[in-house]
Amino acid sequence: MGFFEKIKNGLKKTRSAMAATLGGLFDSFTGANEEFYEELEESMILADMGVETSCKAVELLRQRVKEEKLRGGEEIHAALKEILVDMLQVGDTALKLGTKPSVILVIGVNGVGKTTTIGKLAHSLTEQGKKVLLCAGDTFRAAAADQLEIWAGRANTEIVRQHEGADPASVVYDAISAAKARGSDVILCDTAGRLHNKANLMNELGKISRIIDRELPEADKEVLLVLDGTTGQNGLLQAKQFKEIAGVTAIALTKLDGTAKGGIVIAVADALQIPVKYIGVGEQMDDLMPFDAKSFVDALI
Repeated sequence: MGFFEKIKNGLKKTRSAMAATLGGLFDSFTGANEEFYEELEESMILADMGVETSCKAVELLRQRVKEEKLRGGEEIHAALKEILVDMLQVGDTALKLGTKPSVILVIGVNGVGKTTTIGKLAHSLTEQGKKVLLCAGDTFRAAAADQLEIWAGRANTEIVRQHEGADPASVVYDAISAAKARGSDVILCDTAGRLHNKANLMNELGKISRIIDRELPEADKEVLLVLDGTTGQNGLLQAKQFKEIAGVTAIALTKLDGTAKGGIVIAVADALQIPVKYIGVGEQMDDLMPFDAKSFVDALI
């Protein structure tokens, strides 16, 4: 299955939901009147693009229709797609991994698919010829390190771990030392996902960041936030909190194949102005896809 087909297949539920509303709207298009814009806005909100993002997109479309004197349904449909692509293009979608080693600090609440995302990302980077080291920095959740070790085996990467309850910053320090000694290209760090206690989480992530900055002052560092696409607007609220706490530089949205609310990708990128760099569209090792705005919008609409 090709790249575009895999994304299209993964977004099947969202596309079907949007086709029932958006598709019908353009099929029976009689003109860009007020009723059309209201129905368009409603269909976008139902796809979980959020009220703010949906209103913004429709307002931009109104302006464009007026300025360019667009009349036909196909023209207006194409203009809408271009607007959505622009809203998604808020930064470089490639991970910044120019140093050896580089660090990817992976954050997110428990249950979003964080460990699975790390495993799939490790597999993808290994396939690109990079030497990856996993760091089991989530020492609070029972069996978190065990799960990561299983993924290390699947992705054919090394792992640094300590006992349950160990200081996460200490594990990160060990991983950096190991990466330097072994010539690793990328350190992929798991972290605890307890958002309900923001002060502790902030302190913990702050301590980890200080260790990385002290031991690898010149290293490229990404803070990758993993969000569960099926949670819709709750995911957006999580993202806003993590942005305040952790200085997020990239987003991975998982489980998009299991939801009709894939429009959350657009809402997150637009609201936070942080690039979505990966989307998860299935269970297989290669179902974590590098994000491409045009392919995504083409598959969505």
